[in-house]
Amino acid sequence: MKSSAAFRARPLALMLAALAAPILGCPPAGNGTSGGAEVPDGESGLVGKEAPELVTEAVTGDGPKSLAEARGTVTIVDFWGTFCKPCKESFPKYQELVDTNAGKLFVLAVSVDEPDDVQAEQIAEFAKQTGVSFPILWDKSKKTAGSYAPPKMQTSYVIDKKGVVRHVHAGYNPAEAEVIAKEVEALIAE
Repeated sequence: MKSSAAFRARPLALMLAALAAPILGCPPAGNGTSGGAEVPDGESGLVGKEAPELVTEAVTGDGPKSLAEARGTVTIVDFWGTFCKPCKESFPKYQELVDTNAGKLFVLAVSVDEPDDVQAEQIAEFAKQTGVSFPILWDKSKKTAGSYAPPKMQTSYVIDKKGVVRHVHAGYNPAEAEVIAKEVEALIAE
């Protein structure tokens, strides 16, 4: 039988983790790092390499559903989950970027939610609540997440017109929206 102190400590630990998530980002199962900033080039194995194609299921949204379909435009591949509070904050910012750069930028939002935990309708509802119209994809098999290896939720990969990963942002904080917007503008101008 568990001691009453240990039993009381568990809810406290869960509450502290929930409070820290908006600041630190939502780590994937047992593999997070703190912060919400661009990953230095040397720390992301994908920067400077061709972005792996997405192996996902389309849930909702307008526009291309794969990198092949988005080729020739700047693209953000964003790994997220319905459980991730920072994702709710970033989605409207990404929609603003898409609207501002219509036809020159696509966002492909890749949900890493577990099929045992959510249904496609819940993922679509998340998109509706955040007011986004860009494609929402579901990586049920985790093949795409395995190819990209995002260090935490949310992680975004900014990909140039040729399909090369140019920037990686692990975690999200509101100040990063401006940084990402400038990266996108520079890549569109190339």
